[in-house]
Order: sequence, then C-alpha cells, then structure tokens
Amino acid sequence: MVTPQNIQDWIQAGMACDHIEVAGDGQHFEVVIVSGEFAGKLPVARHQVVFKVLGERMHSQIHALSMQTFTPEEWKTRNG
Repeated sequence: MVTPQNIQDWIQAGMACDHIEVAGDGQHFEVVIVSGEFAGKLPVARHQVVFKVLGERMHSQIHALSMQTFTPEEWKTRNG
C-alpha cells in the first residue's frame, strides 16, 4: 500500500521542494508543495509538473491526489 511518506519521497526525489506536506489513507491523498519550479506557471501546469514526477505511479498506485501548489513567495505571503 502506498503511504503519504512514499509520495513525499517520490516527489522530493523528482523536484526541488522548499516545503511538502502529504496526508492520506492509502487511496486518497492530499499534498501541499512549495517549489520554485512553479514560478510563472498556472495551476494546471504546476500539477502537470507533479504528475510528470510521479509518472506511472499516478495510474498504477495512486488512486486520487489533490494538490495545492505554491511558489516560495506565495507560501510566505499566505503564511506570514
């Protein structure tokens, strides 16, 4: 069974993250990712970056993934 830690490890192995939080129950997962790689990208393009990192796992191991994606500047503004 896929764990939140698996997803966190996979994402961090494929892209630079300033911050990442993953929660889930083995079927449905929620992730918050802060990365400079999202700069200048619309939300759909940001999600595509993460989907590319996760690759085939999105079809075979991860059933549902909801994402919140932020640049470091957006994260700082949001969290003071």
